[in-house]
Amino acid sequence: MPEHRVRTVRTALALRCRAVTEARWFAATVFVLILVNAALLGIETYSGVAADWHHWLHTAEHTCLAAFTLEVLLRMAAHADRPRTFFKDPWNLFDLAVVLCAFLPFLRENSTVLRLLRLARVLRTARFLPQLRVVLIAVARSLPGTLSFLLVGALLLYVYAMVGWVFFGRHDPEHYGSLGRAALTLFLLMTLDGIGDAVHAGLDISRWSLLYYASYVLLASFVLVNVLIGVVITSLDEARDLDLDEPSAESPPADPPTGDHLSLRRRIEDARRALDALDQELTRSVPHPPTPTDRSAVDAAGGGHEQTEGAVTARGSIVTTRPSPP
Repeated sequence: MPEHRVRTVRTALALRCRAVTEARWFAATVFVLILVNAALLGIETYSGVAADWHHWLHTAEHTCLAAFTLEVLLRMAAHADRPRTFFKDPWNLFDLAVVLCAFLPFLRENSTVLRLLRLARVLRTARFLPQLRVVLIAVARSLPGTLSFLLVGALLLYVYAMVGWVFFGRHDPEHYGSLGRAALTLFLLMTLDGIGDAVHAGLDISRWSLLYYASYVLLASFVLVNVLIGVVITSLDEARDLDLDEPSAESPPADPPTGDHLSLRRRIEDARRALDALDQELTRSVPHPPTPTDRSAVDAAGGGHEQTEGAVTARGSIVTTRPSPP
């Protein structure tokens, strides 16, 4: 088959599949299938229902898997004319990985891993919910700042845990008997749950415990938590701007010109050349205004019996002559 024929077939296939995948009913159908898959996972957690309806649940699972496989194939066919664009979209790669893992033999035999893979299909709802997609992008972009926050928080927790072990380890071994227990106690106090009981118990040991708990609550519960909230909000704004600036993954670039487009382009070029030629011809045919030398030559040829009175327009393109009365 000739190469241009193959390209034409690929373009036609991509256009038809793209019309299907970009339709609203297609997105709504896939979204409903994802919800049905999530409902099936929830039903299987009830042992009695799962035992009674095992056959129907198994059939429904295979039906959902077949539907998701068909969806991925249609999305791949929609990029038949430009296959690389399919793999540039992270959501397409995620969908392809989730579907392909269900067909791997060593994963299908492990029911626990298979349930986790089926649970990953629920995350595909972000593809059809723009706001949820922005939130997930924001969470991913906030990871570097979150890691820095965790390092600072771990350092603060370690220092206060050591100080707590030194001052309260002997009197309150249940909460500060070791570094691990002290760190766990302070981690729970970060949410301000039980801070009142901890302060009263610390005052029975030393009055300096009030300064200890006040400084810890101020740094851990107020400063660090607000810093984390600021990092997440900043990442959310960046993700929202990124989602508005970047074109949608479902809207591929413009189609390459087909035979009809090329024919129309040739006609437009021919019309432009014809207009240029006509413009040049009109420029040659318009008379130019005579110079002073030309007017004196005309007067000499007339022998002085006729005087010409020229009226030259403001643009100097037309000259009219009128003979003077005798």
